[in-house]
Amino acid sequence: MNLLRKILFPFAILYGFITSIRNFLFDKGIIKSYFFDIPVIAVGNLSVGGTGKTPQIEYLIRLLSPKYKVATLSRGYKRKSEGFILADATSNAEMLGDEPFQYYEKFSTIQVAVDADRKNGVEQLLSQANKPEVILLDDAFQHRKVKAGFYILLTSYGDLYSDDFMLPTGNLRESRSGARRANLIIVTKCPATLSLDEQNKIKRSLLRRDDKAENQELYFSFVDYDDFIYSEDKAINVEEIRNVDKLLLAGIAKPRPFFEHLKSNNEDCLTFPDHHHFVEKDILDIKNKSQNKIIITTEKDFVRLKGSIPKEQLFYLPIRSSFLSGSENFDKTITNYVVSSTKNS
Repeated sequence: MNLLRKILFPFAILYGFITSIRNFLFDKGIIKSYFFDIPVIAVGNLSVGGTGKTPQIEYLIRLLSPKYKVATLSRGYKRKSEGFILADATSNAEMLGDEPFQYYEKFSTIQVAVDADRKNGVEQLLSQANKPEVILLDDAFQHRKVKAGFYILLTSYGDLYSDDFMLPTGNLRESRSGARRANLIIVTKCPATLSLDEQNKIKRSLLRRDDKAENQELYFSFVDYDDFIYSEDKAINVEEIRNVDKLLLAGIAKPRPFFEHLKSNNEDCLTFPDHHHFVEKDILDIKNKSQNKIIITTEKDFVRLKGSIPKEQLFYLPIRSSFLSGSENFDKTITNYVVSSTKNS
């Protein structure tokens, strides 16, 4: 914790008090939450920064879309539009935000929508002639105006919410007690070799604070990198470019693992802020830095850079969220919720 964050400690206490009052008002029904007669799954976190929400949403899409009509609803962070938008062939990353546009480009059978007002967004989706059967709320753990039927809470390995503190001293959006709302918790970005002893240690740290935690399922996942990098019309095995001079580029919250996975020589690494909108100066800097070398970036940066960098030069590396163990049980928990919720509706 740096000195400035320590100095801001009183503001963290005040912020924690305000968020606690807000949650109390929602818990007691003084501020109304709206429940919809359809399976709604919310994925989110307690902290700011990257905990792996996008790959987790994609995991749920792959799990559910073969059997159900699935829609994703996001805020559309840093998009250059307002209100409710349902993605179509005219959509782009500036209109939807990078992550929703990534969903739209990647999964042709689902509906992708954005709306900062989640209640209005759900209502708009359900008013469609081809309305969804399951809605996935992206980054919606604190958006309590809509009461989801199932909550998935993510926390990053090495940056657990149980070891964190409220903003601005720490990175928590709300107090650690907010974890009680989760039906299950996933520790993301774990080492693929994480031992059972270490998993049990983390479990004790996360679930020690509340008796309700005894009913919460806990899973551990890791980032599973694809074996290939992709351009608009080409795929290359990662091993083929290990020793090729290249430029690595990322505009995500925590880019270090991405760079470490691909870096083998003294390649240049360009880092931009999370959800960065690339302007003309950025594009010129990237082109000058690359000197016609291949550029490898993240999937969500690719959707923002596509069309601005020559397609034969720009590649992305897809990732997936994979479980260390218990994936069958996780899948069963989710599908059982959807089935039972659908029957009740």
